[in-house]
Amino acid sequence: MAEAVLTSIAETRGRSPSASWRLRRTTLVALALLAPSLVFLTLFTYWPVVQVVWQSLFNQQRVGGPQVYVGAANFFKLFADNAFRKALSNNLIYAFGTVIPSLVLALGFAMALARSSRVNALFRALFFLPVLIPLVAAASIFLFIFLPGVGLLDYHLAKLALSGPNWLGDPDIALYAIMGLTIWKNAGYYMLFFLAGLQAVPADAYEAAILDGAGPWQRLRYVTLPYLKPTIGFVMVLGLLNVVTQVDHVFVLTKGGPSDSTNLLLFYVYQQAVESYDAGKAAAGTLVMLGLLLAISASSLRTLANSMDFLSAMT
Repeated sequence: MAEAVLTSIAETRGRSPSASWRLRRTTLVALALLAPSLVFLTLFTYWPVVQVVWQSLFNQQRVGGPQVYVGAANFFKLFADNAFRKALSNNLIYAFGTVIPSLVLALGFAMALARSSRVNALFRALFFLPVLIPLVAAASIFLFIFLPGVGLLDYHLAKLALSGPNWLGDPDIALYAIMGLTIWKNAGYYMLFFLAGLQAVPADAYEAAILDGAGPWQRLRYVTLPYLKPTIGFVMVLGLLNVVTQVDHVFVLTKGGPSDSTNLLLFYVYQQAVESYDAGKAAAGTLVMLGLLLAISASSLRTLANSMDFLSAMT
């Protein structure tokens, strides 16, 4: 090791002036090309994070008023707030009730439409269509569907001599209604990743399983799912990130109600920052969300790494 270092130093010292200039020029060109991206990252990513961290340590009583340093008091106040704990529990229920059904539907769609044909291409387009609709527009559509008594859902239930509940006004049902919108919106998007993942499953594995007498369920369990582990991990991370960062449909449909039954973390931060003008508490909530995102990202990288090691061992 020491000999290699000495050799490298000797080679560096032995370079001609023109070679050293070319190396410096290449470095300067690389830095110049990276500079715009670094500037934008600093202005719109790193600096806002620093501002949020700073804001979470201060309290401001009124607009334009002085900022008072309070340390970690905003975090203690945040976790002592029943509304925050309710939003956190809602987010957990919302995550479990949307990510898993979306993944199951997306995998089912992908397996049913894996073969290329005109009919399958048509169904792929139909299943992907909700992805192209903006979330605010999709929420407006579902607002018409969920209108009590006159909405599209209640209209068809009335044809069956059934009466539907107040889909968005009942605290026990409203969150599940929003879950239905999210599943409808995201399943087609996740389907694309599973379609790509299925292309990587070797046909020899299926042929060997069929020769061994494996049925459809056994082929799914022992062949398809093991090869789709990296895809499942990646799609699950996407779903969890969407759960934390998407809140447009809550604005349109319920505004967190009734009785905070549909209040999610991001909407709670909005309420503290805009409605209550508690910037310190909103900043503390933002940092808690950032911590959750970092934890999700770290766990996803670990899962993907383990999946890739598993596939390498299989091949």
